[in-house]
Amino acid sequence: MISEYCGKSAAPMLAGLLMLVAPAAEAAGSLAGSKGHVRFPVYSAPGSTGGCGKHYREYIAAGGHSAYAMTPFNWATEFTICGISLNAPSQQAAEAKALNSCESGRKKWKVSTAGACSVAASK
Repeated sequence: MISEYCGKSAAPMLAGLLMLVAPAAEAAGSLAGSKGHVRFPVYSAPGSTGGCGKHYREYIAAGGHSAYAMTPFNWATEFTICGISLNAPSQQAAEAKALNSCESGRKKWKVSTAGACSVAASK
């Protein structure tokens, strides 16, 4: 008698489970929300102004291959400069574009930084 009820209810339960699991498997291909490969911690000083914090949030939200580059943070220096590349064709292309963006920022704003630009995170 138990097998009669289990056999009849197993198919609808399995179908319901598949409907719940299928969208999760489809979303697994997106990189959105991921920090990716973090090479060094991204830190912004409290009260800092500028777009680096905004750019890092955009990097995290990006669904494709992206990279975030910045100068190292140091309490002794007043400035950090950053650059991003979002949704590039590959991770290597994103890293190269983010580094180029950061370096062009260093040339534009001639300020003292703790070092050269390097890729902080990429995915």
